Amino acid sequence: MVSDTTSPSAAQGRRVALLTLGCARNEVDSEELAARLHADGWQVTTDGEGADVVVVNTCGFVEKAKQDSIQTLLAAADTGAKVVAAGCMAERYGRELADSLPEAQAVLSFDDYPDIAARLDAVVAGEALDAHTPRDRRELLPLTPVARRDAAVVLPGHGSPARPTPAAATGATATDSAEADERTPAHLRQVLRRRLDTGPVASLKLASGCDRRCAFCAIPAFRGAFVSRTPDELLAEAEWLAKTGVRELVLVSENSTSYGKDLGDPRALEKLLPQLAAIDGVVRVRVSYLQPAETRPGLVEAIATTPGVAPYFDLSFQHSSEPVLRRMRRFGSTDRFLELLATARSLAPEAGARSNFIVGFPGETKADVTELVRFLTEARLDATGVFDYSDEDGTEAAGLTGKVSAATVKRRYDKIAALADELCSQRAEERLGSRVDVLVDSVADGVVEGRAAHQAPEVDGSTTLVAPPGGGVDLAALRPGDLVRATVTGTEGVDLVAVPDEMISAAPGAAR
Repeated sequence: MVSDTTSPSAAQGRRVALLTLGCARNEVDSEELAARLHADGWQVTTDGEGADVVVVNTCGFVEKAKQDSIQTLLAAADTGAKVVAAGCMAERYGRELADSLPEAQAVLSFDDYPDIAARLDAVVAGEALDAHTPRDRRELLPLTPVARRDAAVVLPGHGSPARPTPAAATGATATDSAEADERTPAHLRQVLRRRLDTGPVASLKLASGCDRRCAFCAIPAFRGAFVSRTPDELLAEAEWLAKTGVRELVLVSENSTSYGKDLGDPRALEKLLPQLAAIDGVVRVRVSYLQPAETRPGLVEAIATTPGVAPYFDLSFQHSSEPVLRRMRRFGSTDRFLELLATARSLAPEAGARSNFIVGFPGETKADVTELVRFLTEARLDATGVFDYSDEDGTEAAGLTGKVSAATVKRRYDKIAALADELCSQRAEERLGSRVDVLVDSVADGVVEGRAAHQAPEVDGSTTLVAPPGGGVDLAALRPGDLVRATVTGTEGVDLVAVPDEMISAAPGAAR
């Protein structure tokens, strides 16, 4: 097992700051890079102050994310450190980004990740690294999903060492001292990951890439085709995370409902969930990024009824009007989506549900917007993300006719966003008086913040715990990682206020 403290050998090396933008999948990738760099003597931090090199793990999903990435790179350059762009935006644009951003000393591809330490050594030495020419990473893997695991393609966040790595430098287990190769069972290999956060929640990457062809999305082109990690790999990493103090596992991927299709078992996720929930120290497992068209009844049941699994449905609806969904190259309708939510709630009435929606997609009509309003009004979602459509490089939608004017897109966005906020606030109010299980995330200046089962990290609001009027759980004694049962007494938007009634599971090792 590895400590999050810096070893003496690493402390004497150069200092690299890893700054992560975008989604939780990028966070996992950064922790793989941290393990590789630490193994080669780099002191790894998330603070750019005093760093020799700042690596920005960029996001390249939509225009705002790309602008945020550029601003972060420019700000890093102002510190005087060498600056390196990695991640999705770097992979997507490669040489074009390098030419337009001379402030960055290097722009790296995913293919550079196994040799990240050597790349940074070269940057510090003043060597010029040629940026890659972007390519469609789907073409690097076989069309047949079951044949992909044998392809020698770099898959960020899958934790496969390019060469033997010192056990003390990564997430080593007791069996890691023996040299591993491709024939070594995954549960006996090193966990190639080093935590950059000491909180009680961590993401676990189920898979990389996506085989869907949504008209508005460029992600498959730079993330590649869908490849699952094996269950034993995931269980080994989950056990290691639990030993570092992780209490909630958030399962992430581009499309979690596809998990296992390339392993010959489309029910693999349903089987994996109870195994993850049974790991010592883990009190909650949460699944994210569900594709409605692939969400099978068995998976709905597993999420809704498995002890230790949050009854939480992060469903990527994107719209509810059937004509718009067809133009998006997606499937579904208002009634089919409402039926899916009803099924989940019939199994777990308290189940949480969230989704994202795009307004202003090419060809969208007033009738389509009215249909979306109908869905939102009846769906009772706990959290809703609304995005205004804009053309993305390399997507089918960028070339579609029937573009909605910018003024109309803005008007529709404002309308749907305001409605979504109102409806989600109403949904929070429905939870008044109910009991929720809250995982404590932070305790600062007497304020105890956590999340109920229907609240995912960062995106779905939080729950503030307040002192009980008489007896119950001692608020001052609560620590990050504690799981408490609480009664909801107030709301503010999607956020809840609750009084803790009883301790369900105390975080191990915390002084009381």
